[in-house]
Amino acid sequence: MDTEPLRGPWRARALMLAAFAAMGLGGCTPKAEPPAPVARNLTLTAAQREHIRLYAVSSGAFSRTVEATGVVDFDNDQATSVLAPFSGPVTRLLVQPGDLVRKGQPLAMVESPDFAAAVAGYRKAVATAQTTQKLAEADRDLLAHNGISQREALQADTDAANAAADRDAALQALASLDVDPATLRDLQAGRPVAHVEGVIRAPIAGTVAEKLITPGQLLQAGATPAFTVADLSRVWVMAQIPDADLASVHVGDTAEVQNGAAARGVSGTVDNLSAVVNPDTRAVLARVVVANPGDLLKKQMYVRVRIHARAPSAGLLAPTSAVLRDDENLAFVYVALADGAFARRHVTLGDRTGDQYEIADGLKSGDRIVVDGALFLQFMESQ
Repeated sequence: MDTEPLRGPWRARALMLAAFAAMGLGGCTPKAEPPAPVARNLTLTAAQREHIRLYAVSSGAFSRTVEATGVVDFDNDQATSVLAPFSGPVTRLLVQPGDLVRKGQPLAMVESPDFAAAVAGYRKAVATAQTTQKLAEADRDLLAHNGISQREALQADTDAANAAADRDAALQALASLDVDPATLRDLQAGRPVAHVEGVIRAPIAGTVAEKLITPGQLLQAGATPAFTVADLSRVWVMAQIPDADLASVHVGDTAEVQNGAAARGVSGTVDNLSAVVNPDTRAVLARVVVANPGDLLKKQMYVRVRIHARAPSAGLLAPTSAVLRDDENLAFVYVALADGAFARRHVTLGDRTGDQYEIADGLKSGDRIVVDGALFLQFMESQ
């Protein structure tokens, strides 16, 4: 290859191309980004320091509070689903949701063939019992005069006892269908009774929470739910407890339940922790029993729950007034340095107890932080 230096017009042309290349490269060079602002320590004058109050962080005991969401449910120890005790079409509804009812109060009337069959069965059982009793008495008289054998007399007594048992069973069957006591007395006395409809009655005292049947609906005995009656003076709140907070929640812990309908929270107590994890939420249900004055808490209502652990916890505590938030919503405090300046330090917050935060990370015992005047320091730092 010829390595002789370029001369004449070739040298001039090469120099021109090199200049154009340098100009092009210079035009494509990206502009340098301005350096990110570096957090600086703040120094105050003596007059400014008079408006600053410091607090020495130290370890202390506190009651951990677990916050969760929950759903209101009936207290199932004081609520029951009323099933139709007999089959047939509904003829009348006697109550509406929200009505207060007493135990045994009629809720609905049913034209039931089961009911009519039970009345007829009882009447037949009564007639049979009376007849067999008379036959047994007659056989005992014949036995006394050697008119029949002792075996025949014993058989008559057995038939009378069986008939009496069938009569009592038929009476019990009527009672299980919630027949009116006055009607039962008339039937027992053998008096005629008017056409009687089947009656669905309230098994407990409380509020009609749900009406699940309509006039004309055909009911199936023991299978068709007709009403839900509940005592709403107390309800359950099923709170969702995350895995991370589960160790802090125990049966007997006090809780506060807050919803939009109540001006202030209502108190409750944790009385049960589920033994299984919800497969959808991966949380454990904590059942909180809550008094329900004024029936403000309704089934399926969403509420906020704050559970206060009875077992004390220990950790670094700092006043809430010391904690600020930066542009990325990260928590930080101002720490007093040995040279008298103040530096911003990010912290990880734990639980809040009263007017203090638990500091999970970012501070150590003995650190002095600004509790009054932190906003002034933040303003100075932004200038």
